[in-house]
Amino acid sequence: MHSENRDYIKVVKFGGSSLADAAQFKKTAGIILADKSRRYVIPSAPGKRRQGDSKVTDMLYECYDRATGGSDFEDLFEEIANRYRAIIEGLELDYSLEDEFALIKKAFITKSGRDFAASRGEYLNGLVLAKYLGFDFIDAAEVIFFGENGIFDDEYTNKVLGNRLKRHKNAVIPGFYGSMPNDTIKTFSRGGSDITGSIVARAVQADIYENWTDVPGFLMADPRIVDNPKVIKHITYNELRELSYMGATVLHMDAIFPVRFAGIPINIRNTNDPEAAGTMIVSATGEIPENRITGISGRKGFCVITIEKDMMNAELGFGRRVLEVLEKQNISFEHLPSGIDTMSVVISESEFNGKRDAVINNICAAVEPETIFIEGSLALIAVVGRGMKNAKGTAAKVFRAIGDADISIRTIDQGSSELSIIIGVNEADFENAMRALYNEFMG
Repeated sequence: MHSENRDYIKVVKFGGSSLADAAQFKKTAGIILADKSRRYVIPSAPGKRRQGDSKVTDMLYECYDRATGGSDFEDLFEEIANRYRAIIEGLELDYSLEDEFALIKKAFITKSGRDFAASRGEYLNGLVLAKYLGFDFIDAAEVIFFGENGIFDDEYTNKVLGNRLKRHKNAVIPGFYGSMPNDTIKTFSRGGSDITGSIVARAVQADIYENWTDVPGFLMADPRIVDNPKVIKHITYNELRELSYMGATVLHMDAIFPVRFAGIPINIRNTNDPEAAGTMIVSATGEIPENRITGISGRKGFCVITIEKDMMNAELGFGRRVLEVLEKQNISFEHLPSGIDTMSVVISESEFNGKRDAVINNICAAVEPETIFIEGSLALIAVVGRGMKNAKGTAAKVFRAIGDADISIRTIDQGSSELSIIIGVNEADFENAMRALYNEFMG
């Protein structure tokens, strides 16, 4: 637990849109400096400044590929450098990154690795932001570590990072990357600056981790599908996992783990509307969400394998043998909506492509089903909420909304925790189903 005698500490992460140009830098700096408890800052690389613009990380990947592939990369590298020069000029800083540009260009030519190339976006942005704020700069490669297997070393990182940050009242630590045992750069997956912020929050035992982006918070549905969905005021880590897994993308799904076990809440905030409360992500809350649901999310790209056999439920090891077939084909399953004489396995079509015949033949050999068939073009939608367990009629409302929209439900899955109800519909019905569910619960 946090000591009562120490200062309140906030760790703040700013996304690429919050640091895309000098004007956004000024907004970000204003937010940070307005609250002295915002002591540790994690920046992303510059994002898009306008529609049709490029993210610096994407430009770095392309530039490195050109350099290592023998193509001309000078013009693109200069375009990247000019993004930073424009930010520095707009901030009226007496500062130069020219030596850094020279080192990075040389590293590209000597094939330093795509992870190194991609990480330079955050690294350079961190240098500029630290200079502008007057904060110390700490290279993430010195304090965030991966093992020989490329897996993040959480305990060693927490020890080294925690000790290092005790010596800095204010610091900027670039997001997205760390280092391997041989000192080469290793990145998290895209969006990994969220994870860095969570790691730093845990290391300093922060009171709160603020994640600043360009949206008002975690929304109850995808705004590209549902018009003006409401902002979720409070959401639990478990609900967030359910919604993120099913397609919601405000926060990197893995970012919750370091802070979750430390009991540190995450606050999603909007850089362009800093007075708004945003969304608070917590371990637990007694607050029952509006109309008993927290949010609705979903994604396309699934198929379902349905196996039928009389007395399947009495056949010891039946399910295990089916899942072993998928494991040997390196296919993970999403859901298992099953009955007494039927077993359905929902899997990602992208994983299934090219393995269809092998899977069918091996399942037939393993369990000798009476029938087996595969249906593709499936979309899954999750209705998530902590109030669903004790609320009568939630499932009925889901089925009524889908039925009234003249949409057929192809699969149904509800876990024993009753945190979510997951339905499968045809991909062609996905958007209409999302709108129908949102209107049913929130209309």
